[in-house]
Amino acid sequence: MIKQFSLAAISIALTATSSLAATNISWWHGMAGRNGEVINEVAQKFNAAQTACALTPVSKGTYEEALASGIAAFRSGEQPNILQVFDAGAATIINAKGAVVPAEDLIKEAGYDFDRNAFIEGVRYFYADSDGKFVGMPFNSSAPIMYINDEALKKAGVEAPKTWEEFEAAAPKLKEAGYIPLVQAQLTWQFTENFFSRNNIQFATNNNGYDSVVDTKIKATDPNLVMMFEKLKSWADQGYFAYYGAGWNDNQKPFEENKVALWVGSSGSFGGLQKTAQMPFSATFLPYWGSIAGAGTNSFIGGAALFAMAGKPAEENKCVADFFQFLTSPEIQKFYHQATGYVAITKEAYELAKSEGYYEKTPVAEVGIQQLMLPAGEWSKGYRLGFYPQIREIMEREYGRIFSGETTVKDAFDTIEREGNELLARFAKTAG
Repeated sequence: MIKQFSLAAISIALTATSSLAATNISWWHGMAGRNGEVINEVAQKFNAAQTACALTPVSKGTYEEALASGIAAFRSGEQPNILQVFDAGAATIINAKGAVVPAEDLIKEAGYDFDRNAFIEGVRYFYADSDGKFVGMPFNSSAPIMYINDEALKKAGVEAPKTWEEFEAAAPKLKEAGYIPLVQAQLTWQFTENFFSRNNIQFATNNNGYDSVVDTKIKATDPNLVMMFEKLKSWADQGYFAYYGAGWNDNQKPFEENKVALWVGSSGSFGGLQKTAQMPFSATFLPYWGSIAGAGTNSFIGGAALFAMAGKPAEENKCVADFFQFLTSPEIQKFYHQATGYVAITKEAYELAKSEGYYEKTPVAEVGIQQLMLPAGEWSKGYRLGFYPQIREIMEREYGRIFSGETTVKDAFDTIEREGNELLARFAKTAG
């Protein structure tokens, strides 16, 4: 990142290299609705700030469709300059030989300084290599946090839980007060992947997959994870937890309707909740187990990153580097954070928003950032696993079977580990 995070300085630097004909660059993404509109606004701001480059964003549908389109386009030599790739697809694009230019290399080759430590702790590593070098540029980033129905907790006379032990103690009172104590939005991201990060437990071999694709194995039968889901099933049987399937909105709706006391959602959900929640709400960190040694570390991000596709002319790569610099400036990060609800990915952008009193007016917007800034652990930086979207599908299938009573927790995780490791072995042959 540029040492002087100033839009004015960036604009001067970019304009100094301008020519009569702007260099055109393209950005394929998988966002729609308001989030897609904000991407267009960011591109417009970049184009207005300088004359050397002209950025055109193009929606390719969903995250999955954008990734598939980008890979297919690369194989035919028609790839965009920038491709947005979601968290579970990171291993696919990073391990596609010759497909991307690491963001950090691109930025340095363009003559900019790059400071990894300028980024928030929980953002810094997910799209980096095993040495910490940024391969993708984090973009729309969020954290799994717990939303609180303030009326429900007041009526039950309980405090928001910091640990799952505290939730277990409060759940009977929340149920007696007339509420479903707990609902979640995505068991894979929140109660599996980030269970490992918040409790500082190894998720997969080979340094959670960062070191190599060869012989990487997922540790789905970890006894702590099995215990978490045994608890969830027991809580469901007692009326302390409700599961409405794999659909995010199906699980969010009961919270919005004031039927649920605590909902584990995304830090990026608060903007929508402000419009749809029928009661006052606040938020706190995703709980961890106090009984697990070393637990309570930071979570890692969800969302997506921007990847610079390889095989492009030097002048286009320079424009991509210019855009990444613009995108990570404090002013633009603050704008994107406040317009979408995604977290500000740099410390300086967070401090700018804080200095202007933003979190005094919207304290929920700060919770995800604060959670990502918690002390890191050995296993809290994330994972790099091939065919992971398919592994998530296996998890979702088996989680549904757990709560419908079709299988036991132990058998479900035996299946997830066996089928997941078969996919990882296939990916290693594909990437090798």
